[in-house]
Amino acid sequence: MDINLLRSLITVAALAAFLGIVWWAYAPARRERFERDALLPLNDDGDRS
Repeated sequence: MDINLLRSLITVAALAAFLGIVWWAYAPARRERFERDALLPLNDDGDRS
């Protein structure tokens, strides 16, 4: 295996991982949870509900 092919495969794998994390973070199904979690520091009681 050529070193440049290995580097290309690692680059593609890193890009795929990055895009997977971005997709996970911005998926509409997680929006409500992230908005609720963003308000946690403002809660006086620290309750997650």
